Amino acid sequence: MFAPLKIWRKWHAKANITQRRHAVATALAASACTPLVMARGHSVDTVPELPLVVDAAIASDTTTSKLLTTLTTLGCAAELAKVSKSKKIRSGKGKYRNSRYVMRKGPLIIYSEASKNVKQAARNLPGVDVCNVHRLNILQLAPGGHLGRFCIFTKDAFDELNSVFGTYAAPSTEKKGYTLPRPVMSCADLSRIINSDQVQAKLKDIKHITRAHDKAKKNPLTNKAMMLKLNPYAKKAAELRAKLEKERNAKRAAVLKEKRSKAGKKAKATRNKEYQKLQGELKQSFKDAEDVIAEEERAGNYVPGDTTEEDEEDDE
Repeated sequence: MFAPLKIWRKWHAKANITQRRHAVATALAASACTPLVMARGHSVDTVPELPLVVDAAIASDTTTSKLLTTLTTLGCAAELAKVSKSKKIRSGKGKYRNSRYVMRKGPLIIYSEASKNVKQAARNLPGVDVCNVHRLNILQLAPGGHLGRFCIFTKDAFDELNSVFGTYAAPSTEKKGYTLPRPVMSCADLSRIINSDQVQAKLKDIKHITRAHDKAKKNPLTNKAMMLKLNPYAKKAAELRAKLEKERNAKRAAVLKEKRSKAGKKAKATRNKEYQKLQGELKQSFKDAEDVIAEEERAGNYVPGDTTEEDEEDDE
């Protein structure tokens, strides 16, 4: 149904009465578990025990000051101080709708008809709620859906829990046909069960993931491991190439050393001298030949392009 909101909208969802009773019993059991109570944010470090059960004499505390003294004696001072300091103005437009302030939840005092005076004494303590043991409310036992409310029982109210919810041996006398839910597991320590020898003996071995190939293709020309996988002789070939390179470098160093020595320099000078002598003689022979040709041309015995009979015979 779309806006505007109608008063006949279905605001609540129905639940079976047995489910609601199980929820109350479960929330009540969670209030006796110290880790759950601390995880919900309650300061119970100085509380002697959980669930906290006080003598019925608390009903004689008809004033708020006396009840506050009693709660402080029981180690609830840190919890009450935390709740009192948490009061602040609600954020958003809800502050205009008769709920201007918000405050954390403090302890819940559960009483019976024999100790109903505690209700009047606790009504002015910030964050402290009271509830009759015969009218336990899931909204008070688990505010916001979070289990582990810090509960304080009076002795007579704690004794009447068996008649309200019953036991595993006898059903409830107030809730017709209701019996407490039995745990599905006799031992709720899952870590102990899983790590037990009986369970571990039946389990399969741990599967280790093995890849048939690498995620990325590797170049054997740059990756030595891949090259050895493809060519086992690659390592030996590389060693031979390195050996030859080393020998070649040694020979070259020896030759350079020989050339740079005195004997090498002297031999080089001798070679240069002989080369220059040969070059000079060659140039002189070319010059003599050119002079002969020039002399023949001047005498008219030689014309460029003419051939002799011997040359023609050779050509034939």
